[in-house]
Amino acid sequence: MAVTDGVVVWIGQDSVGHALHPDAEVVELGGAFVAPAFVDAHVHATSAGLLLTGVDLTRTSSADEVLQQVRDAEGPLVWGHGWDETRWQENRAPTRAEIDEAAQGKTVYLSRIDVHSALVSSDLVTDEARTADGYSADGPLSRAAHHLVRGTAKAAITPEQREAAQLAFLRHAASKGIASVHECAGPDISGEDDLRELLALTEGPEVVAYWGAHELPSVPVRGLAGDHFVDGAIGSRTAAMTEPYADAETSGALYLDGRQIADHLVKCTELGIQAGVHVIGDAGMAAVIEGFEIAEKTLGTPELASARHRLEHVEMVSKEQAEKLAGWGVVASVQPLFDAEWGGPTGMYAQRLGAERGVGLNPFSRLAAAGVVLAFGSDTPVTAIDPWAAVKAAVHHRTDGHGVSPRAAFTAHTRGGWRAAGVNDGLTGTLQPGAPATYAVWETGDLVVAGSDARVQRWSTDPRSGVPGLPDLTGPAPVCVRTVLNGRTIYERK
Repeated sequence: MAVTDGVVVWIGQDSVGHALHPDAEVVELGGAFVAPAFVDAHVHATSAGLLLTGVDLTRTSSADEVLQQVRDAEGPLVWGHGWDETRWQENRAPTRAEIDEAAQGKTVYLSRIDVHSALVSSDLVTDEARTADGYSADGPLSRAAHHLVRGTAKAAITPEQREAAQLAFLRHAASKGIASVHECAGPDISGEDDLRELLALTEGPEVVAYWGAHELPSVPVRGLAGDHFVDGAIGSRTAAMTEPYADAETSGALYLDGRQIADHLVKCTELGIQAGVHVIGDAGMAAVIEGFEIAEKTLGTPELASARHRLEHVEMVSKEQAEKLAGWGVVASVQPLFDAEWGGPTGMYAQRLGAERGVGLNPFSRLAAAGVVLAFGSDTPVTAIDPWAAVKAAVHHRTDGHGVSPRAAFTAHTRGGWRAAGVNDGLTGTLQPGAPATYAVWETGDLVVAGSDARVQRWSTDPRSGVPGLPDLTGPAPVCVRTVLNGRTIYERK
């Protein structure tokens, strides 16, 4: 492959390449393979960076272990993330009194794995939070109460801590073969200053900014999309359901109705920017469909579809709804590791929704079959930044029939991400003459080849292929040795 000024200009046999470009700098890869770089279509950079630099609770096995981490952490602010009580034998989160005892005077903010509720120390709970929706006298805070205490905790993060967290995230993403990330910011998530500082950094992957609100911020963004919440999350029982949760007397929370969603779609379409919302529950999806139907009557189908609006998560969607979304040109920004973490007959989804509903989530094949463009992401820090694991999860879905082919999964995590950001030139996200030289170089160990002979070989072929005889996705993941964005190396393994 020959690259000039950040653009792929030639691909073919080495001997021809050397003859055509005799003065080129030559980089020998020694058996490693080159593939288009990944795009993570849904991230929260500062929160993900704070997970890297702060208190990681993603693998805690009990409430006591969470409390011990709080005791051991340095203050004055303990920012942690990732606890998930559905994985613990006691199946309960620590109480506020237990958090206060372990804090020993430190300020504590610990977001649940879905970031839709949090455990906090009492000093973060203001009078306003005590009267807000989602307040609990002793348990996790959710909904409006959570947004309020999170804002107070964010204000305690110093500019130096924030910059360190953002740089840690960007460097980590580049080391995973990611060349572009879609930052899903918003007033209740990170704030304008946070987004402005992130966009000012020049290191690492390209940052595509979205703002999850109805009004444009003072920071330039690609669209009013991302986490503009129609509902919440299943783990925190705030995703809006048509039927109550199986393990609690609630049907979740619906923050936007069909008319509000329609107004948002019409406004963004007329402004020439992408609109988008966060939607997870089936009642939330019903509101989204209603919103698109109202907007279609105002705008007409061609104008609405040409805007390429996007939805985040889309965990519960029927065949009929998927076909309607495809007709409106919608891009589905989805997270395969959600299914890997919480899917299946005994996972968190089944605990919250019951066995029948719990195995029907994240139907990637249904969306793809309807013609909806898929863009894969992590929603980090909700799940790890691990593109190969996401590709594997999309192929080996926990519910039979919901997965997609290796080629489709790889495309959704590369070209699909660029398309989700409005890049539809037919070249970006591929490796062919005229395409931006945005790629990753990968090394692999021995992998078992799919097939009856169970041979072992090195994976030095095109990883997008799903034909028999090439490795499946059951072996060790490839290791990134270099990530390149528009011809510029943004990561190189030492």
